[in-house]
Amino acid sequence: MKLNVSHKTVYRFEEMIRGVVQSHRLVPTDCENQRVLEWTVHVEGSEVGAGFRDGAGDWVQTVSLRREVAGLCVEVSGEVETQDLSGVLKGHRESVHPAVYLRPSRATAPSRAIRQMAEAAVEGEGAILAKAHALSRTVAETVEYRPGETEASTTAAEALEHGYGVCQDHAQILISAAIASEIPARYVAGYLYSESGEEMAEASHAWAELYVAGLGWVGFDPSNECCPDERYIRLGSGFDATDAAPIRGVAHGETTEHLDVEVSVGQVQQ
Repeated sequence: MKLNVSHKTVYRFEEMIRGVVQSHRLVPTDCENQRVLEWTVHVEGSEVGAGFRDGAGDWVQTVSLRREVAGLCVEVSGEVETQDLSGVLKGHRESVHPAVYLRPSRATAPSRAIRQMAEAAVEGEGAILAKAHALSRTVAETVEYRPGETEASTTAAEALEHGYGVCQDHAQILISAAIASEIPARYVAGYLYSESGEEMAEASHAWAELYVAGLGWVGFDPSNECCPDERYIRLGSGFDATDAAPIRGVAHGETTEHLDVEVSVGQVQQ
C-alpha cells in the first residue's frame, strides 16, 4: 500500500521568545515493513543542525531558530510504501540490546494493579508470543478507548485506574504489563491510515512493540485490537510517549505556549 502523509505542527507563544531548539524524530526509517518514496520536513527560517541515527535505529535531526520569534510551524509531508508483515518489524537496523527495554520509566512503572492484570492475562500461556497477544488483548478489554479524558502526562498506572484512555495510554499500559511479565517492550509513535468509519484510528497514532525471541520486535495496537499492518507508518520508538515524541524542544524565554496539530494520512491511488 502507498500512503501519503501531511503533518503540520504550529506553535504560538503569547510573548516573544529569544529562540527555539528542537529535536525531531520525524523521518520514517526504511525497513522491510516500509519504504520511503518521498519525505520532507520544513521549518520556515530554521537552521538545520546535526542529524544522526540513534541506537534504536531512528533518525534524529536538530533544528533551531536563533532569533526572536512569536511562533513556528513544522511541516512534514511524504509518501511511503508499506506492507503487512503481521506486526513483525523486519530489516530495522539497531544496536540497543532488547533487555534495555525491561527498564520501566516513570510513565510505565508497573503498579500492583498492572502486575495483577498481567499475571492473570498470561496465566496458562507458555510461549512468549502467546503471552504478548494475551497482554494486548487484556489491555483492550480492560481499558475503554475514550479520547479527551487523559493528559499527555498520564501514567500507565493512572490510566488503568481510570479505566479509559487513548492510544498513548493503551500503549503505555501494555508496555508496563509486558515489563511486569519480563518481556522487553517499547513505545512506538507513527501514523495510521484509517478507512471511513473507524473510530479508534487517529492519523497520528501510537502502539507498542514487544520483543519475542526468534521473531524480534513485534507490534501490538490494543486500541485497534490488531498488530500493525500496511496501514501503519512507523516513525520512532522510546521507553514511553515522552521519550518517543516526534518533536521535543526547548524555548528560550518565559511565555505560554499554544499548540495546534493537523495530521492526515491518505492512500495513493494506483
